[in-house]
Formats: sequence, C-alpha cells, structure tokens
Amino acid sequence: MTSHDVVAKVRRATGEASIGHLGTLDPMATGVLPLLLGKFTRLAQFYGASEKAYTGSIRFGFATDTYDAEGVPVSEAVEPKLTLDAVHAVAARFRGEIEQLPPPVSAKKIGGKPAYKIARAGGAPALKKARITIAEFSIDSLDGDVAAFAMRVSAGGYVRSVAHEMGQAVGCGAHLASLRRVASGPFTLDEALTLDDVEALGRASELEARLPHPRTLLPEIPAVSADEQTVGRLRNGMQVNLPEFSQAPLVKIFCGQRDLVAMGRRVAGTLFQPVVVLV
Repeated sequence: MTSHDVVAKVRRATGEASIGHLGTLDPMATGVLPLLLGKFTRLAQFYGASEKAYTGSIRFGFATDTYDAEGVPVSEAVEPKLTLDAVHAVAARFRGEIEQLPPPVSAKKIGGKPAYKIARAGGAPALKKARITIAEFSIDSLDGDVAAFAMRVSAGGYVRSVAHEMGQAVGCGAHLASLRRVASGPFTLDEALTLDDVEALGRASELEARLPHPRTLLPEIPAVSADEQTVGRLRNGMQVNLPEFSQAPLVKIFCGQRDLVAMGRRVAGTLFQPVVVLV
C-alpha cells in the first residue's frame, strides 16, 4: 500500500477532501504516516525538517535495483560469512553526518521529475549526494544473513541507501528486507491510529476527539490566545502586536483553546505578520 493509497482511504473514511502527509513511506514499509486534514494541511511547511525513527532488517548476500526486498537482484546471491561484531563495526561508519546517494528508484526529483520514473523508463537518474545525519544506528541482532536494526535519521535520509552501502562495505551485497517507521518528528507509533480505527471513528463521528489537540502541534513554537479584534486583523492579513512574545520568531495564534487561526512571524519588535492563516 502506498502513501497515496492511505490518503485515499482516509479521505473516504472522513469525507475530508483536503488531506496531506508529512513524508512518503515506501510501499513495503509500515508504521507512522502523519496526515494533516483540512485547514491543518497549511502547517506542512513547518514539519519539513523532522527527524524519522525506524526499526527493520537488512539482508546480506545480494543487492537489488531498488535497494530493498521488492527490487530485482543485481548480483549473484552468496552466503555471507558475517559476525555480529563485524556488522557492528560497519554500522558505526554510518553514524553522524555523512554524504549519502539516494536510491535510483526514489521520489528524489531530477529536473522536476522523480528519479523512479527515469529509472523505470530505462534511464540512469543523475543523482547527487546529500548531507544527512544519522543520530542513531544500532544493530540489535544477526540471524544468519539478516541483521535487525534501529535508526534515527534526519529528513531526506534513505534507510535503503544505508542497507545497500553496508552490502558494498562487507563485499557481499545487501538490501533492506523490512522497515517500520516508529516515529516521524513528534508523532509516534504508540499514538497512531490504524486505518480500521479511522474508519470506525469516522462512522461514529468521534475522530476529532482522538486526534492530537491543536495546542500540542509544533510544541517547539509558543502559543498565544488572541481576542476577536486581533483574530479579525490576522484573517485580513494584517500585522498584530504580541508584546509577550517579543523574542519569539514564530508563534501559534489561537482563538479560544482549540481554534488555531494563524501562524505569525515576528517582523519587528513585538509586531507579528501572519504567514499562514487557517480559516
């Protein structure tokens, strides 16, 4: 199931036409796919740099053209002779800030066109390395030719590329065998709803009560409650005075406890300009 399929199912379950997701999941992957519904889709720009956390497994012995288990093998299968200590040592090379080449079959844009479309048409995408940060990469076990891992990686990082490059490093080829996203920024698997949950809550008109409270969104940005006059100015695109936030570059502006009406950016002193208005 693709991320697009998930959005379509949630759209049918909720009747909400405007839905966006915060970072595509590969079709073979499971786990957290944060969705923004309705007016909250306008907040997507503030989540662009969110770190992701994963668990999964890497199979050693051969590489594939997509760098994962859904791809076609591109090397002869061999029986790797690996130890857990050896895999630990290779994994250590990938921790920290590294230069990474995205997979040829990926959503990375090349001249405005996704790399996977170029690759599937028989072309060779002219991919460039990107600087990413892998804050955590632990190998938890090795069972035959399959290593289980946990990883935290910055936005734009590809776990598939790490698996592929580890196979190159040990000389036997490797690919991503399974992947589960356990966190995307502040959104975790423990808090996630299944598609069945969404459909059932939608039928019972109880979905909104199970979604994160608007005040908890973007917790790193301070929140302020505005009076009706201030809200009216914001909705007309006008600057407002928020003296208690003279040092904050961005604020969330609410009418009451739940109604997020705008994201304001400080332009000078205590004056804030609405950069996103949610109506």
